Amino acid sequence: MVERRTVLRGLLSGAAALGLLAAAGCSSRFTGVRLTLATGGTQGVYYNLGNALADAWQARLELDARPAVLSTAGSVDNLDRLAARAADVVFSQVDTAADQLPSVAADDPRALRALARIYDDVVHVVVPASSPATTLADLRGARVSVGAPDSGVQVIAERLLAVAGLSPATDFQAVRLGINDSVDAVARGEIDAFFWSGGLPTRGVTTLAEAMPIRLLNLDDLITPVRAAYPEYAAGTVPAQSYGIPDPITTLLVRNFLIVRAEMPDEVANALVAGLFAAQEQLAAVSPAALTIDLRAAIGTHPVPLHPGAERFFRDEKDP
Repeated sequence: MVERRTVLRGLLSGAAALGLLAAAGCSSRFTGVRLTLATGGTQGVYYNLGNALADAWQARLELDARPAVLSTAGSVDNLDRLAARAADVVFSQVDTAADQLPSVAADDPRALRALARIYDDVVHVVVPASSPATTLADLRGARVSVGAPDSGVQVIAERLLAVAGLSPATDFQAVRLGINDSVDAVARGEIDAFFWSGGLPTRGVTTLAEAMPIRLLNLDDLITPVRAAYPEYAAGTVPAQSYGIPDPITTLLVRNFLIVRAEMPDEVANALVAGLFAAQEQLAAVSPAALTIDLRAAIGTHPVPLHPGAERFFRDEKDP
């Protein structure tokens, strides 16, 4: 047992703040492991799932301390924290992660590796039900929140608005608010619309819909040109009655990943993915988006490579 502990400690050399020790008996436990999760705004799905994952991972890995859960601006901020070793596991949209891949060499310990594809974000463009806008082009002259700085929402909003031919310099008044502040600003009449990319339903948007009638803009006219420019997006539908909307609307879907650094030990990555799937019922209790987490879909993390520990998990599940 002493020899095994020595080997496992060696596996962690250089992996920021991670320790792995074997426990006596047939089972193993992870002690000394310290994890930090970077999520998103407190009214978003990332944050809710992050807290549920922290509980599940502490129990499954028998961690000494519950993983810290950070509320952040979103994907861009999360990936910056991951690169700076200020977070160990982060939520990120595929488009933002794809943009970051060239910035670090593939063999760098800080290179991005995916644990799993978890669920797909739904692009929301939220307006009051009384708004005259029905398409993105109708936001000309409006006050529009395009997402918080360093968020994945901002990336999507700027791309969609550009495809729609709208410039913040001349066509509308752009403000940069996260989900919490965007919801409050619409409720107070301070902005006319806001962008959001999140699981369906998102708690903040649900809360707003309970306080006032809202609509989501239909993006049907933008699907073809947006996907031609950015093939990582897919067409999707928000069903009728979501947030009280009377009819289904066409929108874009964005894959979401759990991402770590390449230097994370395989044993830790493997256990985190196992914990993710073991906790699916627990995750679904805080967000229905977790119901779509699927073993077959979870390996679809291109262009971000799967972490070897995650690969082993999926291989073992396929060939037990």
